[in-house]
Amino acid sequence: MLGISIICVGKMKEKFYIDAAAEYLKRLQTYCKAEVLEIPEARRPANSSPAESEAAMLKEADEIRAKIPKGAFVIAMCVEGKMLDSVAFSEMIRAETSGGASKICFIIGGSDGLHESIKGIAEKRISVSPMTFPHHLFRVMLLEQIYRSFKIIEGGKYHK
Repeated sequence: MLGISIICVGKMKEKFYIDAAAEYLKRLQTYCKAEVLEIPEARRPANSSPAESEAAMLKEADEIRAKIPKGAFVIAMCVEGKMLDSVAFSEMIRAETSGGASKICFIIGGSDGLHESIKGIAEKRISVSPMTFPHHLFRVMLLEQIYRSFKIIEGGKYHK
C-alpha cells in the first residue's frame, strides 16, 4: 500500500483543525497509509531579522530531513511551486505511483516557509495559491486534496 507522509512545521492546537485532519486521515485509510509528522517551529524573536529567520528555518530543515522516509518521492509545498488543479494533482499522484513510488512525502514549512536546502531536495515544488493560509488550515486542505485525488483516480463521485 502506498505510504503518504506529510511533514509539518508546527503543532496543531485548535480542536476544529485537529478534528478535520483526523477525518481526512480516516478517509485515506482505504487508499494509503497516511501519516502526519509534526516538528516544532524553531523559536524566533517577535521581529526577527533575515539572519534569525534563516537560522530558524535551517534548524527546522535539519529536523525535516530526519523525518523524510527513505526512498520517498519528496514534494515541497511552497509559494514558488507549480500550481495544479485537483485533476492535475491526482494525475501527479497516479504518475508517481505508476512509476514505482511506494512513498510520497509532502513537506509544509513554518511561518517563514521552507529552507532552500529542503526545496533543493524535493523532486517537485507545488503551490496551491499565491495567497497565504494559516499552516494548520493548509494541512487540512492538503489532506482533503490527497483524498480528492484518490476519489478522482477511482472515478468516484466526490469530485465534480
